[in-house]
Amino acid sequence: MRQIAPLALLCLLPCLPAAAQSQDDVLTGALRSGWQAADGSHMAALHLVMAQGWKTYWRSPGDAGIPPSFDWTGSENVRSVRFHWPRPEVFSLNGLNTIGYKGDLVLPIEVIPADPSLPVRLRAAVDLGVCSDICLPASLAFDGVLSGPGAPDPLIHAALADQPLTGREAGLGGIGCRIDPIKDGLRVTGTIDLPRGNGAETVVFEPGLSGVWVSESAVQRDGNTLVATAEMVPPQGKPFALDRSMVVVTVISDDRAVEIRGCPAP
Repeated sequence: MRQIAPLALLCLLPCLPAAAQSQDDVLTGALRSGWQAADGSHMAALHLVMAQGWKTYWRSPGDAGIPPSFDWTGSENVRSVRFHWPRPEVFSLNGLNTIGYKGDLVLPIEVIPADPSLPVRLRAAVDLGVCSDICLPASLAFDGVLSGPGAPDPLIHAALADQPLTGREAGLGGIGCRIDPIKDGLRVTGTIDLPRGNGAETVVFEPGLSGVWVSESAVQRDGNTLVATAEMVPPQGKPFALDRSMVVVTVISDDRAVEIRGCPAP
């Protein structure tokens, strides 16, 4: 079995000595209340500020990171939440690639209330990893009320503007994914007709299923044709049914990220 426990993943990089630094030394967070849209939804954001040289992870963090997890227990008048992830960066250290953010992260959260005419009480417990040349797990708690029209927030607007491009915006000609069973899961090979971005390209496959480990992709390019191959291993360690419509493929380069939803057969 190739899966690694999240804390073990974090400690593939040197872990923090107990007395060296605390979470408060390297990370602070706040809830930005944002505004209410015409449809009754609220656009808020979590604002994380990291000390110089520190980073945290994207929703799909690579082999040496852990994704943030969110617990909304205690929230009131919340039907659903939707994250609008800004474009992440790829970091390389000791031969390992991770994907995430350094410095400030403003993560917009679209909150759909059960009753748009009433205020929303938004409570969140967030567990995440932060790293420089050492790493530590961190926990943050947020509690705020979203009510009334609110006001435009330049930081939230900037984060929304920095989301990955859609396939259409990036000039996607098409995508086809071959899926082959392997002993402990599936191998996915995506052939993507996409103009090249600047610099090296990283391709991330997300299966749309929780608990499935996904390997780093092997990537080749010939002109506008990008071919990426990755393995997916579920907790049961055997081939499984993959809903192609739920797969998300993200191509990250130096100047952009492109998010492609759906992984149809070739």
